[in-house]
Amino acid sequence: IRSLTFPPTWRKGSTSSSSSSSSSVAPDPLSSLLEGTDPLSLFAAAAEAAELGRRRREREEEVGLDFEPWAAKRGEILARFTTTEKLSINLFMGSDKSNPSSAVSEKVRTRLEELDDLEEGSQREMMNLSQQDYVNRIEDLNQSLKEAWSSDQKVKALKIVIQCSKLLSDTSVIQFYPSKFVLITDILDTFGQLVYDRIWSMCSDPHSLPDTFSAEDVNDTAKETCLNWFFKIASIRELIPRLYVEAAILKCNRFLNNSGIQETVPRLTAMVRGIGDPLVAVYARAYLCRVGMEVTPHLKDSLNKNFFDLLASFRQIHGDAVQNQLVLQRVEVPVYLTLYSPAIHWILQCVAYRASDVLLTEMMERCKKLGNNALLLNSVMWAFRAEFVAARATDFISMIKDCDETGFPKHLLFGSLGRSLACADPPESERLPILNEAWKVITKVRNAQDYITCAEIWVEFTCRHFTKREVNTVLADIIKHMTPDRAFEDAYTEVHSEKFLPFLDMFQKDSVRVEVCKSIMEVFIKHQQESTRDPVILNALLHVCKTMHDSVNALTVEDEKRSVSLLINGFIRMVSFGRDFEQQLSFCVEARATFCNLEPVIIQLIHTVNQLAIETRRVMGGSHSRKTAAFVRACAAYCFITIPSISNIFSRLHLYLLSGKVALANQCLSQADAFMKAAVSVLPEVPRTIVVEGKQRSSESFLLEFISSFLSTLLVVPDHPEQGVLYLVRGLLNMVQDYTWEDSSDAKVRVYISALPLLAAMSQESYLYTILNVDSNETLYGGDPKFVAEISRLCETLIGQVLDHLKTLGREEVMHRQGSLAFSLFSCLLAHADLRNNKLNQLAVNLWNLSHKNGQCDTRISVRTLEHIKSQAQHSELSHLSDMLLRLSLQSRA
Repeated sequence: IRSLTFPPTWRKGSTSSSSSSSSSVAPDPLSSLLEGTDPLSLFAAAAEAAELGRRRREREEEVGLDFEPWAAKRGEILARFTTTEKLSINLFMGSDKSNPSSAVSEKVRTRLEELDDLEEGSQREMMNLSQQDYVNRIEDLNQSLKEAWSSDQKVKALKIVIQCSKLLSDTSVIQFYPSKFVLITDILDTFGQLVYDRIWSMCSDPHSLPDTFSAEDVNDTAKETCLNWFFKIASIRELIPRLYVEAAILKCNRFLNNSGIQETVPRLTAMVRGIGDPLVAVYARAYLCRVGMEVTPHLKDSLNKNFFDLLASFRQIHGDAVQNQLVLQRVEVPVYLTLYSPAIHWILQCVAYRASDVLLTEMMERCKKLGNNALLLNSVMWAFRAEFVAARATDFISMIKDCDETGFPKHLLFGSLGRSLACADPPESERLPILNEAWKVITKVRNAQDYITCAEIWVEFTCRHFTKREVNTVLADIIKHMTPDRAFEDAYTEVHSEKFLPFLDMFQKDSVRVEVCKSIMEVFIKHQQESTRDPVILNALLHVCKTMHDSVNALTVEDEKRSVSLLINGFIRMVSFGRDFEQQLSFCVEARATFCNLEPVIIQLIHTVNQLAIETRRVMGGSHSRKTAAFVRACAAYCFITIPSISNIFSRLHLYLLSGKVALANQCLSQADAFMKAAVSVLPEVPRTIVVEGKQRSSESFLLEFISSFLSTLLVVPDHPEQGVLYLVRGLLNMVQDYTWEDSSDAKVRVYISALPLLAAMSQESYLYTILNVDSNETLYGGDPKFVAEISRLCETLIGQVLDHLKTLGREEVMHRQGSLAFSLFSCLLAHADLRNNKLNQLAVNLWNLSHKNGQCDTRISVRTLEHIKSQAQHSELSHLSDMLLRLSLQSRA
């Protein structure tokens, strides 16, 4: 790096860069020696590069979202490690005196006196506390710490922390120790943050420190305060409180020097070796790792050292001192060993986080040298990456088999292995041997709760990698273990996670049974890739769906009904019998009877049957044998019978129309006619308001939308030979005429205008669209003049009704409605009427002028309409539009 280069020659006293060089002038020694490189710049640049490299490595090693934080484990530990024994707690009763002496010797003496007052002064022991009382008292101390700090009683705050830290040396109620550790370290965390924030605030004048500050950025006052805290802590005489309190403020080393944390962590790690009780020591190491991951996650060597020191001290667990303590407290060895799990799990998680396979393999080999300690092996499988464990699953099984089962049952080890294999797959060739080895151990577990806890982990592995034969073997074994003495009642949580039908009989409580059924259906819908016709699956899932359906009653909320309906509909969509259409229809018949109380399910079944009829026609290539025709009529009958059971009237209308279209497409004319007539007959039942998403809304827009769709379908529906000409159209218009519309509504007239294009299309010699093998009215009447005349009379009647309504609106001076309707009728005549007819031509001009009379028409739309008419008039057959165009005036709003 060359940030500065010297010129090739340099002469003392010369100020001109252009002066000539002289052979008598000696070269600059620095330049010649370093070839033009400034040594100071070189060193500075190298230091800067090293610092940038260090910071980059630290950023790369920062803890990410893939690291499970301590906070996620805290609640589980408190819930798991409980006790019914009485607890005690020592409380300090010392004074809060302080000495303002400024001499260094006086400061040290005062500091020692303050701590002596705590450590040797009067104390009070609270005994016979229940677990909840103990927790409450610790919470009180945490609050007292905050209050003392906020009232500037820093010495009192330190005394509280020291006294609480001392409690971590007490193992008198040993099974509660992990929870005690959680509670006490909460106080330590609070204290550490208070101290750090205090010193940080002292550095914020005039500007706050950046997050990436160095010790050089800290002022002398803050450094002195920080150093004073470390001096006070160094004066604590007992090892455990001194270790914990210094670890709590480890982060504060940043204020003193840049390498303070790197030097302190190894020293604290070495201090733990002085703790005699292995349980107390392992949690001290866990706290060091916890603080280390928060403050300096890049210092992996110290984390690793904690783990390897832990391995070296493992023999203490089986020493006489520990065994005597367990006898005294009447604690079994298996229970005692589980106390280590949270701490060892955490240490291993910290060490294994983003560690290389080389390091993990080394750790694994060191564990082997301990004689395959089961407790440690269990934690290794919990903490190591699932991919690492899965790739070496056979090696781990070998280690499990070599473990001494005394104190730590092997089924727990297989449970931990199973959790890893649920996240990562072992080599394919090893899967069956792995399952066999695991199940040999699991099936021998006698305690039902222990058995199901382990078995439920391996069911997922079995389902993912093996056939129904292996799955059935596993399920049969589970049922065998869980049925005697109704053992399943104590294992609902584990059995629930299996999501398999044979377990349903174990659930006696209705609410639990329904939740299990939901879980089964959610998994089936999510993972079932193809439709099924397997009778075992169908019968089982029908039973599951019926259980959910039967849980619905009048008090069930709508969201619950919707949730259950979605699950059942998902199942119905996955059922397919291929080309066995009759079997498919039989299934729908059974499902209709089974799920009669859920309207969304009934609607789904109607859609399914209509799709079945369409599929039948597609497969048969449009041909119609008697058997096929009979089947399609059976589908139509199913729909016709089922639709009236639906309460939502618009669902009924749309299903009648859909089913009619399907029947028509299958040449079932009488069935199609029945559906259309049924739809028309339902129209008077439509209420004026309906509930949409919990709110009352006018039904008018929904009704107009349906009628528009219905009218477009009627073009291809042939008249019934016994019902007269256009009987369906007349029937619909009569229903519209008799329907009770809102007083201020133009909906009825808009329906009349919508019917005019249909009638115009019906009068054509060739219809716009037809249905294969179905003769529409164009074929039936063959352009008969009487048929066309009937259409014309009906059109005149409708136009007359519209004009009468326009006059009424004029008298009521509702000009915007009058203008809108007049323009709609004009547009309809322009598109569909023969404007060579003088009467129609004049009517169109009058409607245009009426729509623009009071400036109610959108000028942009009017302009585009005139441009369209002008464009159409250029065609020879539409030349008559040119004369009409001259009579269309354009008016805008005033």
